[in-house]
Amino acid sequence: MNDPFHDLAARRIGRRGLLAAAGPLFAWNFVPHAASAAGGRGEDQRLLVIVLRGGMDGLAAVPVPGDPAFAALREATPRLRQEMQGNLLPLGGIYALNGHLTRLHALYGRGEALIVHAAATPSRNRSHFEAQDVLESGLPTNVSNAPSGWLNRALAAMPRGAALRPAPALAVAPTIPLIMRGRSPVTSWQPQAFEAADADTIRRLQDLYGTADPAMAEALRRGAEVDGILGTARGRPGQVPPGGAVVAESVGAVVRLMARPDGPRVGVMNIDGWDTHVDQGFGTGAAGRQMTLLDYTVGALEEGLAPVWGSTVVMIVTEFGRTVRINGSAGTDHGTATIALLLGGAVKGGRVIADWPGLAPGQLYEGRDLAPTTDLRGVFKGVLAEHVGVPLRALEAEVFPDSGGARPVQGLLRA
Repeated sequence: MNDPFHDLAARRIGRRGLLAAAGPLFAWNFVPHAASAAGGRGEDQRLLVIVLRGGMDGLAAVPVPGDPAFAALREATPRLRQEMQGNLLPLGGIYALNGHLTRLHALYGRGEALIVHAAATPSRNRSHFEAQDVLESGLPTNVSNAPSGWLNRALAAMPRGAALRPAPALAVAPTIPLIMRGRSPVTSWQPQAFEAADADTIRRLQDLYGTADPAMAEALRRGAEVDGILGTARGRPGQVPPGGAVVAESVGAVVRLMARPDGPRVGVMNIDGWDTHVDQGFGTGAAGRQMTLLDYTVGALEEGLAPVWGSTVVMIVTEFGRTVRINGSAGTDHGTATIALLLGGAVKGGRVIADWPGLAPGQLYEGRDLAPTTDLRGVFKGVLAEHVGVPLRALEAEVFPDSGGARPVQGLLRA
């Protein structure tokens, strides 16, 4: 790829240097309110994708106590039974929510959160790396060194004149993840432990480059402006869950940039740590800690994106689910189907969408996993078509090639 910005980002240099070099991409002085952009919705849409890396257990996040086989699978010990029965938030019907997800539950109650259950990508390989590549590339099978990701291809397919399209997308990650790689402009930012340069140092560098390299001087100026916007980008003291400092700083960067009238409209970030082979738990243990962090993220996004929440969609996805049975280490192993979450004021929520396959032994995929009944690509297509106006022909031919069997899921968003 002969893109100097991508080359620069791949070096994983410090935040100050990266923002300075990417400065022109932060000059978001495009037409910010092109109302005809996204299928005629007439709003200034935002779209954020969060990838939960490691394989989130969908049955830990959204248990199904109304399924007759659920209790025997997930309440197999006195501890698990106590944790489960004391930590359920009802959703109606057979579904419930993990008790740590209180902010998500409140959004669901207000109709601003939607759950897709028994969902999966086309991958049936329990390898993290291959499953993540399928999730991010949008291709039906793993392709080594896939050249681009579906979200970047969607950017390229957005209608010309769309408010979303001229802005560089935002990737909050050390390097641009596969989902955002491609020919559409993308800038990246990552939390840093290095001390930021002071104002005097920045001024001296601008003076130095002012005569020797005016383009670099301008890039440095714009980068310094963005760094000033972000500040430390951390959550409020006392609110950040233990071990969640990096996620809190990442969410802080997302909301401070994407909430701005001249900020990016499309973004992606990661939350690691979902590979729960040992002591997964429900109220406590690894799953409990991760659910607490996820709920913090949901609340911080709702609060930070409040000015644009009504035109925002947040998609939260993971590469695969986990086994329905608890293993000998009180955890779960790599599985298949899981959940996806859609949040935001633009979401037609308060619903669980599922063709529920059941949890009886004969209903499990390969005798061990929640069976997949919804193709995640159909969910992605539905959001891209309804929220940002990507044409169906582009979704089928360019964004998700060879995906004719995964029809766009309709009615995910408010009219």
